[in-house]
Amino acid sequence: MRTVIIGAGGHGKVVLEILRLAGRHNVVGFIDADPFRVGEHVSGVPVLGGVNLLPKLRRQDIEAAIIAIGDNRARVGYMEYVAGAGLELTNAVHPSAVVSPSAKLGRGVVVAAAAVIGVDAQVDDLAIINTSAVVDHECHVGLAAHICPGALLAGLVRVGGGALVGMGARILPCLTVGEHAIIGAGAVVVEDVPPDVTVMGVPAKQKA
Repeated sequence: MRTVIIGAGGHGKVVLEILRLAGRHNVVGFIDADPFRVGEHVSGVPVLGGVNLLPKLRRQDIEAAIIAIGDNRARVGYMEYVAGAGLELTNAVHPSAVVSPSAKLGRGVVVAAAAVIGVDAQVDDLAIINTSAVVDHECHVGLAAHICPGALLAGLVRVGGGALVGMGARILPCLTVGEHAIIGAGAVVVEDVPPDVTVMGVPAKQKA
């Protein structure tokens, strides 16, 4: 499948490697907002230009795109450009990831190396399940949320859209993290987290 990656930064490199290892995609180029990067090559793949190129690329038989940008809100913003160009929003699932056959993945999802997605879990569009993260049974990860490397969601956890669960954080079973909340690296969450707040520490407390 002829594919472009939106975002030519570090996360874009990760997504490129995943797609290459998975073997289903022929990545023909990167799309990036920085005009000074046009013509540059990232891991051997050219930066073609900005999102205004997407309709033209679709006419040139590019079939799919994936948004490889770490900023959660930005990923949602780019989704409409992909849809408007008539491109399929594809997933990138690393071959070493373990995804339960009963888990449900949305579109534009990135599942990085050694990540685990458990039985009956649901991962919505544009979410990132990063390296060695665990999303256990019956969890729900919302639109464009990011579960960072080494984070662990115990069973039945709900993570709202746009939320970020930091590196190595732990969330106890059956808890809810609100939309656009931030869980600090290494935090242990022992109670529900409201939307739009930052919690840190062990146990996790709201940042003043």
